[in-house]
Amino acid sequence: MPAFRYTAIAANGDLVSGFLEAPSEASLIEQLRRQGSLPMRAEPADRAGGWFGGWLRAEFGQRRGLSGAEVANVTRELAVMLQAGQDLDRALRFLVDTAGAPRVARVLGALRDAVRDGSPLAAALAQHPESFPRLYVGLVRAGEAGGMLAPTLARLADLLERQRALRSSIVSALIYPSILVATGIGAIVLLLTQVLPQFTPLFEQAGASLPLPTRIVMGLGAFVSAWGLWVLLAVGVLVLIGRQALQRPGPRLMVDRLVLRVPVAGTLAREVLAARFARTLGTLLQNGVPLVGALGIVADVIGNRAAESAVREATDSAKGGAGLARPLQQSGLFPIRMVYLLRLGEETAQLGPMALRAAEIHEEQSRLGIERIVSLLVPVLIVLIGGAVAGIVSALMLAMLSLNDLAQ
Repeated sequence: MPAFRYTAIAANGDLVSGFLEAPSEASLIEQLRRQGSLPMRAEPADRAGGWFGGWLRAEFGQRRGLSGAEVANVTRELAVMLQAGQDLDRALRFLVDTAGAPRVARVLGALRDAVRDGSPLAAALAQHPESFPRLYVGLVRAGEAGGMLAPTLARLADLLERQRALRSSIVSALIYPSILVATGIGAIVLLLTQVLPQFTPLFEQAGASLPLPTRIVMGLGAFVSAWGLWVLLAVGVLVLIGRQALQRPGPRLMVDRLVLRVPVAGTLAREVLAARFARTLGTLLQNGVPLVGALGIVADVIGNRAAESAVREATDSAKGGAGLARPLQQSGLFPIRMVYLLRLGEETAQLGPMALRAAEIHEEQSRLGIERIVSLLVPVLIVLIGGAVAGIVSALMLAMLSLNDLAQ
């Protein structure tokens, strides 16, 4: 009998996980439900395939599932269809018929086939982890269990769209600085490897002692010409090694803590972290997930090991009835504004709505912070790149002037 790895919310609200043997994934889910638990995730125990196999899939595998934008669009359309009174089978058929890409139609068709065979929607979604993450499946399962699938999908669509908007704003803000850096590096490399060598024979024939800046620039050009490709290859290897090292708990925790402590960038990272934490927590609570179970899910999807440790400490505090806000404030990782709003939500029994309100505030603060950093970063990059190019040209001009002085 195959073994399955599962995660579920127990009857007392605790997030539990472990291994069980069952004939199928659907049987395991039914077994957990009979025990009074709310299943959030179930998958074969041998699906992981080791870190090397996962690295190969992550680095070289083609996209099999849906993108984040596609999942958000599908979720919104499905919520609208269900809220309009359509049954699930007809709504899925509509999505299959109107899918713009064959890959989307294939995934949705598989979901519809599983639902028509009697499988719950959450179990059908769990068969496509490359498209629908654990948080998504867990919320849908909670919505099905409470008979609130349409409102749950609507809230889930809001969550996905907010996350996508925040991610898009970060990516869009980084496009121009990235292009500027790439163009500047290309111009400097071109000067060092193509323009500078044209003057080298002239300087050698003159036999004069070149100024120090010119000798430094010529040496740098010779190094880039001889070793540039090897340095680029070494940097690529180091990046891959670093990515693998960050898969380990120790190095990842150290880097995540460092990122949150860096001046300016760390402040922005904490704003983004607070927006993600509050949005996910508020959405889970609004969908009826108990606080302890919701915090367990948030800790797994928050994406920062230091913040994950702080959330787990807050979970232990919530279990003991001591509240959520105090341990989050003591961690020093979250903005005080979010902590205050969460404390207010606990005092007024409105934790879910206040968490969503905090998410809106910190999403706006993240957007403004990104714009502020980019507005400062672009002039600095222009000055640095312009200074480097001007330095190379000045070193050449200084050598030419020295040669003219000798000729006179």
